[in-house]
Amino acid sequence: QVQLVESGGGLVQAGGSLRLSCAASGRTFSSAHMAWFRQAPGKERNFAAAISWSDSTTYYSDSVKGRFTISRDNAKNTVYLQMNSLKPEDTAVYYCANRIHGGIYSVFSRYAYNDWGQGTQVTVSS
Repeated sequence: QVQLVESGGGLVQAGGSLRLSCAASGRTFSSAHMAWFRQAPGKERNFAAAISWSDSTTYYSDSVKGRFTISRDNAKNTVYLQMNSLKPEDTAVYYCANRIHGGIYSVFSRYAYNDWGQGTQVTVSS
């Protein structure tokens, strides 16, 4: 099992930036991908971005592509989400998630992920 702790959320005006961090501990050697999902009130948890631990291949949803950047620091077992040009519709709880090797679901699917953090609130005011 992998434990995940997110940080970096907060309140920002539209057009501003935030950087989220996700620190992983435990059985991190089994990790294949790390991802960020987000969930707005009354809505489903949706994929935002993911990164491969082995070769840093990145994946983005259409709604964040070009504005968000996911990156990793293997030495620190930490994944980051740099969010620029934030919009009010980016307001959500952001969750970090870990996917182990050998899963059958796509990296874009929440069902692919085995471990989740507690979430961090991001609020973008207009």
